[in-house]
Amino acid sequence: MFSIGYLARQSGCKVPTIRYYEQIGLMPVPNRTAGNQRVYGPAHLDRLSFIRHSRELGFTLDDIRELLRLSDHPEKPCHEVDRIAMRHLHRVRDRIARLQRLEQELEHMSEHPNGHTVRACRVIEVLSDHSHCLSPSHTSSEDPSGLG
Repeated sequence: MFSIGYLARQSGCKVPTIRYYEQIGLMPVPNRTAGNQRVYGPAHLDRLSFIRHSRELGFTLDDIRELLRLSDHPEKPCHEVDRIAMRHLHRVRDRIARLQRLEQELEHMSEHPNGHTVRACRVIEVLSDHSHCLSPSHTSSEDPSGLG
């Protein structure tokens, strides 16, 4: 059994993140010592490592919750796991496409610097008048920032 600090160091997660994962039900509530300190075991570390790796790959918390639920039943077929992974792959490809459009737009804005003052700056001109852009929209319905 080990402390939350040890769990944080071993997993690479911060203590508040571990507490948050407990609060939202991704991590099981740990046992407590007589002094009311959380104590964790190897299963907590394994689960936290799974969560952290999933987050590094960009899975949403809802996806991770579902993947954890499915992983609790290793005897079942993995078509649901595959479906979640494919849905995430689609989101990643969509984000890459949006980022490529953003890259093109930024290149277009920066191609023709035409002044040494802000008044004559091409970037300011394009940002002030959307008609100078390559695309009529830089956002998706899911992400107003256009960045995902």
